Amino acid sequence: MRTSGVLNLLGKLLMVLSLTLIVPIPFSLYYDDGMLRTFVLSSLIGAGCGGLLLLLFPPEEDLGYREGFAIVTLSWLAMALLGALPFYISGEIPAFIDCYFEAMSGFTTTGSTILVTVEVLPKSLLFWRSLTHWLGGMGIIVLTIAIMPLLKVGGTQLFHAEMPGPTKDRLAPRIQGTARILWTVYVFLTVIEMILLMAGGMDFFDAICHAFATLATGGFSTHTASIAYFDSAYVEGVIIVFMLLAGMNFTLHFHAMTGNFRTVIKNEELRFYLAIVLLSTLIITVAATLADPAANLAKHFRDALFIVSTIITTTGFGTVDYELWPPVCLMVIVVLMFIGGCAGSTSGGIKDVRILLLFKYALLQLRRLVHPHQVQTIKLGATRVPQEILIAILGFFALYLVFFFLASIVVTATGVDILTGTSAVITTLSNVGPGFKVVGPTQNFSTLPELAKIVLIICIEAATPEIYTVVVLLTPAFWRMARKPSLRTFSLYNKQSGPAARATASKDLRHE
Repeated sequence: MRTSGVLNLLGKLLMVLSLTLIVPIPFSLYYDDGMLRTFVLSSLIGAGCGGLLLLLFPPEEDLGYREGFAIVTLSWLAMALLGALPFYISGEIPAFIDCYFEAMSGFTTTGSTILVTVEVLPKSLLFWRSLTHWLGGMGIIVLTIAIMPLLKVGGTQLFHAEMPGPTKDRLAPRIQGTARILWTVYVFLTVIEMILLMAGGMDFFDAICHAFATLATGGFSTHTASIAYFDSAYVEGVIIVFMLLAGMNFTLHFHAMTGNFRTVIKNEELRFYLAIVLLSTLIITVAATLADPAANLAKHFRDALFIVSTIITTTGFGTVDYELWPPVCLMVIVVLMFIGGCAGSTSGGIKDVRILLLFKYALLQLRRLVHPHQVQTIKLGATRVPQEILIAILGFFALYLVFFFLASIVVTATGVDILTGTSAVITTLSNVGPGFKVVGPTQNFSTLPELAKIVLIICIEAATPEIYTVVVLLTPAFWRMARKPSLRTFSLYNKQSGPAARATASKDLRHE
């Protein structure tokens, strides 16, 4: 692995991210919340660290998948570290582990929080909190590929390493073009939702923060009561629509915008995704109505649709305390936490396409028992699914379960009760946000032991670029061929000029 190239690109990503820390400054000045120094200092630290990496480590060409895995994994860790600085420097969140948890939860669009009362944070910090969602929703690497030529070397490998799902759709011949299209769709939907929320009575600040959190399927609200604070059927309806849109493959939005509705309608994963939403909503509506017949049926349906949408898309907004529902409703919610949204969306979870293909593979094995000599294949729409994709999905599912059980054991070993511990692991491993009991929809993660928070941070980190990308870095084989990072060298006495100087400098940059 070309270690110097990895560290050089990591420096470039930190430089890009340090610029985003300037964005909350206008909000700080407008609301006069005293956070100007915090964001300026955080931005300078990020730029300084990024610049130091660029200064010390030379760029390298021909970066492959091995380097892509390393850059993606390390970038999420570095992003959370830099994103935690405003919380820590301001003193609004005293413990650094809590700052890091909040930032990691933000960038990875998990939405789990350690804040007991959200409103106590200054407005600019609340905006930064929501902005981390939006930046991480599509991925900071995809953003960098889209707007800058920094990652043109190895850009394809990075794109494939970061984007979740078993398949990657190209919308343009070049990967930079695909990244730009995805971000264009992302920005367009965000602006539309913000306008619709403002039309429903939200002020600009709440509208932009909730639009960021919705399209990124993050779930950070500017109010402790989340969406229940607004008590508006219109607001809930708008957010439901855009949560479901965010849980779809973003390439389908592009096809719809370009008039290719046939591709959208025929997409089998989308139909499966919507069928799960409809079925789950009906089950919860019926169960909740039977448990409380005096309540309004329309209100039960509205609450059920919102919770189903927010859980399956792994957004994590709240309107009601779902823990008060009958046990069958809670079981449906647990299943939805595991499933998640579509591949190529901003949602977390195992992904609908994997669940669909697992079902098809199981049915295929049953048919083979009946017709052992018949040649049978699995198709997704009109496309035959290669055997290696199916094997990869089975491996991912097994790895996901192993990770879940191991993390649950460690979290519960810290003294957390089993329901709190397992649900905390599920919700962070699937980037959902709320869980049950101590980490339920009306609670937070602040009271968990420090070790439990560290384990959950690892779960969040592992789930975001998907478990394979992170776990592969833990294998000895991955590092066996890694090069020792080479440092740039600078000569103060080199008086050569022209081609000779450039040739000498090139040799100096590559010495080991």
